Amino acid sequence: MSTSTLLGYPRANGDIGIRNHLLLIPTVICANQVCSRIMQLVPGTIAIPHQHGCSQIGVDKDRTFEVLAGMGKNPNVGGVIIVSLGCEVVNPDELSDAIRVTGKPVEAFDIQSVGGSVKAIKHGVELAGKMLSELNAMEKVPVPLSKLKVAVKCGGSDATSGLASNPALGAAADALIAEGGSIVIGETTEIIGAEHVLARRCADGDTRERLYQIVNRFEKEVERMGEDMRGGNPSPGNIAGGLSTIEEKSLGCISKCGTAPIRAVIEYAEPIPEQGLYFMDSPGNDIECVSGMSAGGAHIVCFTTGRGTPTGAAVVPVIKITGNKRTFEKMEDNMDVDVSDMLSGTLSLEEAGKRIWQEIREVADGKWTKAELLGHQEFSINRIGPSL
Repeated sequence: MSTSTLLGYPRANGDIGIRNHLLLIPTVICANQVCSRIMQLVPGTIAIPHQHGCSQIGVDKDRTFEVLAGMGKNPNVGGVIIVSLGCEVVNPDELSDAIRVTGKPVEAFDIQSVGGSVKAIKHGVELAGKMLSELNAMEKVPVPLSKLKVAVKCGGSDATSGLASNPALGAAADALIAEGGSIVIGETTEIIGAEHVLARRCADGDTRERLYQIVNRFEKEVERMGEDMRGGNPSPGNIAGGLSTIEEKSLGCISKCGTAPIRAVIEYAEPIPEQGLYFMDSPGNDIECVSGMSAGGAHIVCFTTGRGTPTGAAVVPVIKITGNKRTFEKMEDNMDVDVSDMLSGTLSLEEAGKRIWQEIREVADGKWTKAELLGHQEFSINRIGPSL
């Protein structure tokens, strides 16, 4: 096991954080505006508005709860304020308890009891100011690099993604696993046609069977809707960028997780285990997928893109990587790492992997990504059922 370290925040439950955010969680869409206004008034806080929290039942309600709880438990979060309306299906007391098991401070209040939006904003600002001052007093210390969990994702893909940025990210993924860290890959929709390749890398028969099950489950859901997934995947942008089929896209997609065996298949927003490579059952939609990985406890997302996309994430730094020189030059405001020289033969796969690995190390130590500097805090919960 590696003895390498990075600078981070040790958590009471043994986790480590590379950021120390104060997170404002609305339990329901009705509390979004209050949370957003508190964030505006207290710089340094992050709100995660969403459209759910009521008119949901069963597994759909459970998913919203699990994602919100997972966001609060993410190790990059140092403290949490929960704002509820007071009559929704997501129980704020249960949500508070689920997050408090990590040992981090959690405060909760509801808008109805406080006396309306204006009073709720005032109360939230007071709570946030006090909690933020405590978080700001915390100092970073050396923590084990082996605790680091990195999610790998691609979006706005083109032909350069599978040829350059994805395999380069795969080399960096292998470097982290060699240090004892964790990698999680997702996008069930974007391994279709290449699932047999990943299945051969599964550590055991149960994991292999589970991988096939989640692909079959998705395909049957699309069939139930009477649709063909090729209507949306590859996307028009993917096709314009040179990707002709879902199989071609999938073969490029899976290269970004390196060569390690897949130790387990986990559900959307399920906690990511330590040490090794894991697959999270998740959609291809960028924000929904990244939000599930964040709720699972990822510290960093490495996001490859050929055509370019600006999106980030609420509590997790997102490193944007491209293998398209034109995209890097046109969207330099959004891109962190350029590995396009792989295509001219002047940058080897090993060198490109080291370039990404170095960026991961620097971001883990505190360097801000372009998405963070621009204030990108996108968040979205993947739904299962209809609204009532």
